[in-house]
This record gives sequence, C-alpha cells and structure tokens, in this order.
Amino acid sequence: MIRVMIADDDALVRLGLTDLLDGDDDIDVVAQASDGLHAVELATAHRLDVALVDVRMPRMDGITATARLRALPHPPKVITLTTFDLDEYVYNALAAGADGFLLKDTDPAEILRAVHLVAAGSAMLHPAAARRLIDRYHHSGRPQAAARARLRQLTPRERDVLTLLAQGGTNADIATALGMRESTVKAHVSRILTALEVTNRVQAALLARDAGLT
Repeated sequence: MIRVMIADDDALVRLGLTDLLDGDDDIDVVAQASDGLHAVELATAHRLDVALVDVRMPRMDGITATARLRALPHPPKVITLTTFDLDEYVYNALAAGADGFLLKDTDPAEILRAVHLVAAGSAMLHPAAARRLIDRYHHSGRPQAAARARLRQLTPRERDVLTLLAQGGTNADIATALGMRESTVKAHVSRILTALEVTNRVQAALLARDAGLT
C-alpha cells in the first residue's frame, strides 16, 4: 500500500485529489495538510511514501516544505503540484529534492501513474515540459566544466542511461530503448547517482543538462 499525503491550501483541490487517489486500491491517503508547515508536522507523525505538495502555500511554501520533507529521517518522495505560470518555483522545488512535478490539470490517470512511479523509485517528469522548464530556469551555480568532469566518471553505458533518464524516461522505458533488463537499469541508475553525488533522478537530470549531455 502506498501511503500518501496531500498538501495544498485549496480545500477543493485536496478533496478532489483524495477522492481520486482513494479510488486506487494500492493507494491510501493518510494525511492532508493546508500549508507547508502543517505538511512537515504531519510527515513526522505519519510514515509516508509519497507527498503531493503545492508550490504556493501559506506559512511555509512548497519549496521550503520539500526540502524539509526530504531531510526527515524517513523522507517521503515528493511530487510538486503547480501551474505553468509557476515554472520558476518548480525548478527550485526539483533542486530541493522533489522527484517530479505535475500540473494541476493533469489527466487523473497520469496523476495515479505518477504516484505509482515515484513510490517505486522513478521520477515523474513530463519530457517536453521538463526540458522547457530546465532550459528556461536552470541557473545552477555548478560550472558546466565541473558537471562534465563528473560525467567523465561514468561508463559509456551509464551515459546512455543518464541521457534517457534526463529526457524523462522511466526504468522500463530505458530498458526497452537500450535492450536491457529493468533490474540492470536500476543498478546503473544507482551507480550514476553515487558517481554524480546527487540524491535523486531529477538532480541527475539537471546535472546532465548542465553538462550539455541532452
């Protein structure tokens, strides 16, 4: 069972997402928060697998809340909720450790898919939207040369995996594209995160963009 928290200051959004997610036999919405601070408090009281976190909330915004959630002893995966006019904030949330983002008008089936993917360890980045967001708002302090130096630690096969990962591919997508077992892809991704000194797939994708890999 995937234990989920919804954090959004709009009661109707919380209600709609709860109804949607509770309709999935493998998902249990165990907590709802009306602001970022409340979300962090609830995450310390409940063992969570995934948190859906709005960017703009009172008391503590979703970006700060994401960083706080990811710093917990048993951190949940975080999916940021947003609209396109908040893209710059979403980049900051991804850099803070979110595992992906969704638009609030995303198709319900895709929201369910995102929760399952993120809970399983994948990222949920719509490829076209992710590339546009990173291209437009990525102002990392990490020099391009330093990013390229990290990539030199990877084998050619790992670079292939990272390229597809940075384009939004899931483990299954990458396995199909490269003719590999999904378990082998998973092992490659683990090695890539260690070599690049990042904590999740999203940050690996950002570094790949820094280095001009994609």
